[in-house]
Amino acid sequence: MNKRLLLALVLSFLVLSAYGYLMPNQSLDGEKNSSSTTIAESSSMKKNSAPVAPASSSIVKSQEPTKIKPPVTQKSAIESIATVDTKRFTLKVDNLGRVNSLILKETKYRDKDGNPIDLINRDTIMPLEVRFRDDKLNSLAFSTNYSVNEAKIDATTTAKELVLTQNLGDTTLTKKLKFYPDGHYDLSVEASNNSEYFITQGFRPTIDESMYMVVRGTIVRDSKGIITTLEDGDVKEAQNFLDTSVISGSDRYYATILYKKDGTFKSTVASSGVKDYEDEPITFVQVNGKERLSGYIGAKEWKLFTTLDPKLTDVIEFGWFTFLAKPFFKVMLAIYNFVGNWGWSIVLFTILVKLVLFPLSYKGLMSMQKLKDLAPKMKELKEKYGKDPAKMSQQTMALYKKHGANPMGGCLPMLLQIPIFFALYRVLLNADELQGASWITWFGWITDLSLKDPSYILPVLMGVTMYIQQKVTPNTMTDPMQQKIFQWLPVLMTFFFLTFPSGLVLYWLTNNILTIAQQYYINISYEKYKQNLKASNKS
Repeated sequence: MNKRLLLALVLSFLVLSAYGYLMPNQSLDGEKNSSSTTIAESSSMKKNSAPVAPASSSIVKSQEPTKIKPPVTQKSAIESIATVDTKRFTLKVDNLGRVNSLILKETKYRDKDGNPIDLINRDTIMPLEVRFRDDKLNSLAFSTNYSVNEAKIDATTTAKELVLTQNLGDTTLTKKLKFYPDGHYDLSVEASNNSEYFITQGFRPTIDESMYMVVRGTIVRDSKGIITTLEDGDVKEAQNFLDTSVISGSDRYYATILYKKDGTFKSTVASSGVKDYEDEPITFVQVNGKERLSGYIGAKEWKLFTTLDPKLTDVIEFGWFTFLAKPFFKVMLAIYNFVGNWGWSIVLFTILVKLVLFPLSYKGLMSMQKLKDLAPKMKELKEKYGKDPAKMSQQTMALYKKHGANPMGGCLPMLLQIPIFFALYRVLLNADELQGASWITWFGWITDLSLKDPSYILPVLMGVTMYIQQKVTPNTMTDPMQQKIFQWLPVLMTFFFLTFPSGLVLYWLTNNILTIAQQYYINISYEKYKQNLKASNKS
């Protein structure tokens, strides 16, 4: 039974991995991809709360923000008018009042060629773009330059304010941006005459090009903590949220965010309508006259988010097992704060999980040993009562009871490990903290736990330990096909893990080593148990 469960777990993981690598994020005909969910389903998966109610349709389709098209502007007419420096990034604002560049300063944020990455895709809708509901005013806004109070802002040590003003005749639009050294900003935006308009947190970063199953799209959080995740290709019609506390355009590690520390705001999620990005969602805040918000553009760092506003941690997407993944990550973070290394944090966390599950594993594995010894007697019962299922079942249960064997005893530890594994899989796949985190750097070995092992040592060791684990674990399989598949699993797993993040491979390797040690201990304990049983029977 345990072997079959393990086989099912591993095969499920292989299917999940293959799907993540081979299936595109969006189908060619534009239909919703198979990993998407409805708003209610997504919300209920991510929070233990009631599903979100259908979004209000307070904006008619002809007035959706992405259908209020800006006039065509020559790229040569776009220029940067202000530069802002914080400890985390260098940001530029263009003459239309949008963030048109944000380069992260930390050395771990580099592209494959070692160049600093820019989180802003200038071919899409950029952060802080405003679209007026009135078409004439909107056209004027996209042909009128902003003025700025300062061309260079240094917010590396203290918060500084950048004021952007756009004179549109009877209407004046003012954006006040107060930038802080940690990278977040406060936004006060106001249009005279109470003009109605939309302002966006910007298109999601498009840095991550991996084929892993990670969320790329829009995340909306309401005041009750209900999360709605709308991935690329999900949005066919605009969806309105009247009780919004956070909106985020997210990829694997980075996000563009607008949020409110207190209170809520109205938001609309729609497909962008931008060439080459038509089916990818963009979120706008609905404003009448003025609005006050806070914002952030950068890496999804747990510690920073808890400092700025704990609800921002919901932007870090851990999937269906978020209820496990979040506490797991908190424990790993606590271990990291103690040991100062993410590799050893993964190792120590894996040991901790094994210790917690050991009492259940001990009972289950001892039961497996008994079942292995009972295999010949089970064969005899099958030959004798095979044609009488009722009698066969009765005799089998009597045999189990006599020898204290429980066929389901080994299932619980295995079943518990399934959600634990998938929760850890999501944590190690999505945690920005693993970017640039080294483990053992001898000869330039593991210098980045978010990337594959360049020497392939970890996946090979994982395959070897998986093979050893099979050899020391009792095998009650009788189906030749199952036996062959099981024998080839170490090879298949090694192949799949060759390109997996080394942090994830390190977890699996550590788990294999601990399982081998645990199995040896069980084998020794069971031999002592049999000797004591013999001695008691003789006496």
